[in-house]
Amino acid sequence: MNGQNAAEVLALRALVWTLGDDTLRDGFLVATGALPADLAAGAREPAFLGAVLDFILADDARVMAFCQAEGLGFDQPMQARAALPGGAVPHWT
Repeated sequence: MNGQNAAEVLALRALVWTLGDDTLRDGFLVATGALPADLAAGAREPAFLGAVLDFILADDARVMAFCQAEGLGFDQPMQARAALPGGAVPHWT
């Protein structure tokens, strides 16, 4: 994943994919506390896009389904998340 712009594009794809399924959409809204009216503005905010990827990454089945639907490697959502605000992986050394 090359940079924040590429990560944002992937996260936008994840948002569209999530919103395309009523169950996933509802789960995302509940998990994040977002309202449907928040989605358009949120799609322009890197931190919100990070929350979209957090939602996808919280379940292996979601990661696999998203990646298969979008033709992505299974590691790409995690790489994109790391490039967005709040996505740095802590070092436990």
